[in-house]
Amino acid sequence: MARALKPPKLKKIPVKLPSRPRLPDPNEPDVFEEMTLLEHMEELRDRIVKSVIAIAVAFVAGIFLAGPLLRRLQVEANASGGFDVVSPTDPITLYFKIALYIAIAIALPVLLWQLIGFLAPGLTRKEKRLLFISMPFVVLLFLAGVAYAFFFAAGRALAFLSTFMPDLFDWSPEGSAVITFFLTLMLGLGLAFQLPLVMFILAKLGVASPQKMRAFRKYAILILLILSAVITPSTDPFNMAIVFVPLYLLYEAGIIISRLFARSPLESPVSS
Repeated sequence: MARALKPPKLKKIPVKLPSRPRLPDPNEPDVFEEMTLLEHMEELRDRIVKSVIAIAVAFVAGIFLAGPLLRRLQVEANASGGFDVVSPTDPITLYFKIALYIAIAIALPVLLWQLIGFLAPGLTRKEKRLLFISMPFVVLLFLAGVAYAFFFAAGRALAFLSTFMPDLFDWSPEGSAVITFFLTLMLGLGLAFQLPLVMFILAKLGVASPQKMRAFRKYAILILLILSAVITPSTDPFNMAIVFVPLYLLYEAGIIISRLFARSPLESPVSS
């Protein structure tokens, strides 16, 4: 009988897996890379080009999402008959403007990464570590503020404004005015929702302790009221309260977060 042939032994090829990104070690000495002005300008140009490419790619998705978003804005604005337009080019202009805003929102992580890459060479290792740790929370808090503005604050504000003295005013908002209203509220609240993170960073850097933040509470309330008036497109107390209440709650949350997670500052404050 013929002997059975043994299958050839397969040779094991070592495969090196990509290493996980490592946070900068704050105990290592700081090494700053010196660059000329021309090198800085070239790096800035490259990062701007990458950001523009990211927005251009995301713009394709924005074109398909702009229609459903405009219909949602129409519902939120109680504009059952559609938006009023002034110029014949307003419909297409507003459509592509919404698509561009959607593209910027989709490309936001890439834009932030390019910004970090440009600023990182001038930071110490401790500052880099704090920046890298904070970036996910920056995105999450910004999205939380935008979502609160879009799904709650803007709709409630427009519902209140649309029912104000209906016997005297015919509610038929212009498309550009409604979009500006939403964008102002979403951008303002997206940035304002960074408050607890800013407070944590200040406490971690030794600039302001949680005790000082508690003592500063009455002044913070006044500042938050002014900020709410700036963010709110209208000047009525109802809409200001919609913005002020979450900001005040975030201020209190910032005190708690700073007390729990920023007990040891990165650097001791310089004594005068």
